[in-house]
Amino acid sequence: MTQIFLSLAAILGGLSVAAGAFGSHALREKISERSLEIFDIGARYQMYHALALLVVALLLSRIESPPLILLASGWLFIIGITIFSGSLYALSLSGVKSLGAIAPIGGAALIAGWGALAFAAWSLK
Repeated sequence: MTQIFLSLAAILGGLSVAAGAFGSHALREKISERSLEIFDIGARYQMYHALALLVVALLLSRIESPPLILLASGWLFIIGITIFSGSLYALSLSGVKSLGAIAPIGGAALIAGWGALAFAAWSLK
């Protein structure tokens, strides 16, 4: 699982940089300022949580018998990034406002990921 999380952290981090560059260069003249802000929020949160996933992967590589909640944390970050950032990208590019209702589901997964990481840290010996 360490290899999967580490690989996905690197991929999601790189895609976040690409999304940020795409937003600031290719989209600046094509979508509204508000849509650009929404797109940027998606890219920033994707990077923050790619780094969190990297921490989870590094912890998994260092702990002999990692608690299952640590694995749950990694998957929650992946799910949260996909739903939260993905819905913000789709909202900003399509203008379909109902996509904004999906973002809180991803946000809840991200918050749960942080909670699971905290619980995992607390349970370490």
